[in-house]
Amino acid sequence: MAEYSTLSIERTGRVALVTFRRGDQLNAMNRQMQGEIITAFEALSVDAGVGAIVVTGEGRAFMAGADIKEYAAQTGPEFDTFQENGGRMYVAIEDNAKPVIAAVNGFALGGGFEFVLCCDIVIASTDAKMGLPEIKLGLVPGGGGTQRSVTKLGRNRANLLLMTGVIVPAGEFVGAGLVNELVDPPDLLPRALALAEMIAAEPCEAIEGLKHLTALALAGDLTEGLRQERDLVNALYRSEIGQQRVQAFAARSAARAAEKARRAEGQA
Repeated sequence: MAEYSTLSIERTGRVALVTFRRGDQLNAMNRQMQGEIITAFEALSVDAGVGAIVVTGEGRAFMAGADIKEYAAQTGPEFDTFQENGGRMYVAIEDNAKPVIAAVNGFALGGGFEFVLCCDIVIASTDAKMGLPEIKLGLVPGGGGTQRSVTKLGRNRANLLLMTGVIVPAGEFVGAGLVNELVDPPDLLPRALALAEMIAAEPCEAIEGLKHLTALALAGDLTEGLRQERDLVNALYRSEIGQQRVQAFAARSAARAAEKARRAEGQA
């Protein structure tokens, strides 16, 4: 396994916990961190021993966007490379074969919020704050924020965030559907890990298929989505684990019915 200096990976069963480790910089992303995120998530995507991924940050932030000090010192070509690698990084999250759960512990700004937009499930602390403040630098998001914010929040909400650069409490995104749950800070990581363990316990073929199908739904091709859904359920029904679970459920149901009938007969 690769060694990292800006993040850590801890494995518990089939769950991988990725923690950003630049807490003294509010986990702002520099080029090294960007490269390590790409390496880590591309490796986790193909790791058969991983069923779900939780990602969080140390200290007061999830990820406070790009490291502006490094950002400001980049040459034009260096900036271009940083943006290109950023695109690859967000794809490594969004298209990861494994479900990625964001445990948002603090500030998720700019590139950090773009990271959240790529995740499959978002659990946020009650004191977490999010936003896309690039406009304050005379810029716009460059890691997919303009596109994914519209997809996940709706155009008007996205316009407000993008055009004002406002930073808002994570709770404001619950109604929009971006944040699945809002929890007290001490409960954040335990809740995210418990959810990941629940998901990782299910057949990986089904979970990975579901992630693909819900992403396909966003593309808007209903006919293709329905076709692939039918193909997946047909394959899973015929699989060994599918048959085991279906037959076991049927057996339990029959046993309950027989017990109910026995008790009714005894009361007659």
